[in-house]
Amino acid sequence: MTAAGRQGAAAGRRARSHARRLAVQALYELQLNPRPWREIARDLERDAEADRADREYFRESLGAVADRREEFDSVIARFGDIAPPALDPVEHAVLWLGVYELGNRPELPYRVAIAEALELAKRFGATDAHKFVNAVLDRAARELRPLEYGRERS
Repeated sequence: MTAAGRQGAAAGRRARSHARRLAVQALYELQLNPRPWREIARDLERDAEADRADREYFRESLGAVADRREEFDSVIARFGDIAPPALDPVEHAVLWLGVYELGNRPELPYRVAIAEALELAKRFGATDAHKFVNAVLDRAARELRPLEYGRERS
């Protein structure tokens, strides 16, 4: 890969990381102040932070999670020892996004999905939130990405 190609790939990864951060903010707000996700997205996209984000990834991820929260909660409930309604809203938002990426973004290696979720949990969550997020998403990866997970574990 050329230097320009590496720079472009790195910029794309950073833009996706910013998109995830915005998505977690939106999902957090959705829990505390329920309103249509498109309104929340519109408000967040006006923020200067949004200029650095992959807006398409942000909207796709937010829309998918907002529309399928119950489905993702059932996955979280299977792999966590805290019922989703009892979760801290930040951890809940991070887990929703992580489960979405594991189940719906096969082009994204499962380790990347988990690592991105851990960074969000460390940055915005409670002191040890990342440990819980890691445990839940690692267990979920076994079910949602069995071939990829198994290859790395053998």
